[in-house]
Amino acid sequence: MKKIVYYVATSINGYITGANEDISLFIQQGEGVDKYFEDLKSYKTVIMGRKTYEFGYKYGLPKGHPAYSSMKNYVFSENLKLDNCHSDLIIQPPSVENVNALKSISETDIYLCGGGEFAGWLFDNELIDIIKLKLNPIVLTEGVSLFESIKKPRSMKLINNEIFSDGMSILTYDLNL
Repeated sequence: MKKIVYYVATSINGYITGANEDISLFIQQGEGVDKYFEDLKSYKTVIMGRKTYEFGYKYGLPKGHPAYSSMKNYVFSENLKLDNCHSDLIIQPPSVENVNALKSISETDIYLCGGGEFAGWLFDNELIDIIKLKLNPIVLTEGVSLFESIKKPRSMKLINNEIFSDGMSILTYDLNL
């Protein structure tokens, strides 16, 4: 079974966006960002929740199109309804069974894009295997947190730490102790 990798930019205090989904303080270019884009090439499957998918509209993503053209895109949502979806965009309700089915058929590990509510649900259901934090040298006062409304504490093991000259670090944690 393939692993779900939550690969996400975060502030030092655990926000993945600022107020009103503002990401302007996050590092947008440099070695750490280049490493992230290079790493994305190894994934053929991406999953996300509705809010993350709709966040793409702000950046020109047409409704019904995949957010990542080089991957099969799965949006887990009870409410998102789109007409004429591209063949690489699949919308399905969030369920442990649906996620595990995807883990069993995916050709590669699965990139979890975005977070907040969907990442919190995956975390509580012990479906995230690896967390890769693009730790940005910023502190935010509000926004979307790394995990919204989690109910279960979990330990993890740091398995890699890459530090870049722009101040970003990529910390990789294994949740399967």
